[in-house]
Amino acid sequence: MSKIHLMENYGTLSETINALQKIGYTMDFNIREACLVCQQAGIEMSAEEFKIDKVYRFEGSSNPDDQSILYAISSEKYQIKGVLVNGYGISAEDFPSELVRKLNTHANQESRQDE
Repeated sequence: MSKIHLMENYGTLSETINALQKIGYTMDFNIREACLVCQQAGIEMSAEEFKIDKVYRFEGSSNPDDQSILYAISSEKYQIKGVLVNGYGISAEDFPSELVRKLNTHANQESRQDE
């Protein structure tokens, strides 16, 4: 997979998803138990099988509870790229700690870089 430089900001959540799709992040990922799932490709990936290329945070302008995180994700093993959209606060209660740790670590690193 070739290295693509991801911009810091593409605008709104939908604008960012559209921009990422144009540069190859075409799959939609979801969290399921101990893995990320891509229904389109029929793939389940453990935390070791993907990397987070970039994290984008979005805050609702009128409601602080209206917040989300967009992850740009790639997998060398499966040769795919896509996005995962999730609300703030992925917790170990809902998902296994290894997956939560990987997602939260990247989100926290990105927010420190933005400060």
